[in-house]
Amino acid sequence: MSKQNGAITVFLDRDGVINRRRPDHVKSWEEFEFLPRSLEALARLHRMQARVIVITNQAVVGRGLIANEELIRIHSRMSEEVANSGGRIERIYACPHTPETGCACRKPGTGLLTRASAELGIALHHSFMVGDSESDVLAGRAVGSQPVLIRDDGLDGAQPGLPVVRDLTEAVQVIAEAMTKADVRPC
Repeated sequence: MSKQNGAITVFLDRDGVINRRRPDHVKSWEEFEFLPRSLEALARLHRMQARVIVITNQAVVGRGLIANEELIRIHSRMSEEVANSGGRIERIYACPHTPETGCACRKPGTGLLTRASAELGIALHHSFMVGDSESDVLAGRAVGSQPVLIRDDGLDGAQPGLPVVRDLTEAVQVIAEAMTKADVRPC
């Protein structure tokens, strides 16, 4: 639980956590669909005074399916909708590279997390990384963050010390409970 000015830091993957994952990728705002309860969960994180940082792999740019400017527009609209619903996304970090590139910023690489830490003064070993894939878990663990895995398929395959939940609302509950156990409270 990274505290700065009384706040914890929660890193969120985008697709499959905030919005519905599409097999053909989100290529426009019209294809972006918030998952049920995700806006309410983001608002709860804001009420908890959590710093919310989105860390997302977006190979859709590297594959030439959309321009980086379109990705920025999608993220801007997403942030606006989150704010209109009572939440706040402090920053969005996106890796535009394809998996074949082998870059350090693409999860499970830790480049985006360490960049966020350096730019925003975040103690990674006291933060949460919420995602829906093994690459999110591996990236979080590699920097000492507490991963939380979202799986909506029956929650099979749990690992020791890895909370597995059905959606972002349940992930926020896990984070709130961890804060209570650690007696971390907003100022």
